Amino acid sequence: MIPRSTLPRHLSRSIISPISTRRILSTTSAAQNARAPPTTGSADSPARPHTIDPRWLTMMKRRIGRCMMFGLNPARVHEAGSILQQLARDWRGLIAGSEGFLTDEKRCSLFRHNVVWGEMDTMGMRWHVNNVTYVRYAESARVNWTRNIGIHIDPAHRKEWANLVNSTGIGLILRSIKVDYKFPMTSPDKITVYQKLVQNPSSSLSSGSAFQLQVMILSEARQRPAARCHEENVTYDYQRNSKTPEMPPFILKQFVKMWELQEKAKVEWQQRIMEIESRVRSLEVESWDRADAVEDTGSAS
Repeated sequence: MIPRSTLPRHLSRSIISPISTRRILSTTSAAQNARAPPTTGSADSPARPHTIDPRWLTMMKRRIGRCMMFGLNPARVHEAGSILQQLARDWRGLIAGSEGFLTDEKRCSLFRHNVVWGEMDTMGMRWHVNNVTYVRYAESARVNWTRNIGIHIDPAHRKEWANLVNSTGIGLILRSIKVDYKFPMTSPDKITVYQKLVQNPSSSLSSGSAFQLQVMILSEARQRPAARCHEENVTYDYQRNSKTPEMPPFILKQFVKMWELQEKAKVEWQQRIMEIESRVRSLEVESWDRADAVEDTGSAS
């Protein structure tokens, strides 16, 4: 039997503070914050990516497991199981939704897309998905993203949304893409890809025919982002061979709605994270974080 006093208390408390959202939802690393200029608080300023710890899901599971090791009554065992079921069901929303990505089925660009062996190459003796493949994932996701809007969100302009990926009228051109690789993904795995607008289309920073997208490529095997992309896109008139002076009205209208939904999703999913944190903390208080807590090692005593 291992008494609670022998456990390093910092192991659990240092993972994520159950009280402060500053540890749970961090916008940038400490180094980035040190270099970043002070913000002005302007509503037109583009927001920084708002992320939880990429290993947050793993940490939650470990914290629940530690509670189980110290013993829980039947009601609390059921509570622990309920939390684990929620993490298994909603992990994509908790990770991506808390940043403002829209994760419902109608807006998902790629869902559980297979990562296959032929997409890998070797670096020394270690196999991993080729870096170019992530750009292809983002490209396929962007095509599905535009088509899904026309099919599920704005069927009145379905043809116009479908034509955006063609070169016959008004289309989309990818002006630039930046990929931030998070870890070397391998096969077998499955990915889910989401996009979100970077800037409020109604703000003064919006520029004519151009708009920016953030892309999250989620690994199912690791349950965290394998890569993030930042895209700059332009609406282009192929008949005039020039970019459009303004964004077509049917696109702008949907982008305004999309931005509102992104902001709402961010608040809702962050609230769910805080609720999970609170529930896990309650389990800790009733298990290992008690003065008389003793770890259940399965011994006869």
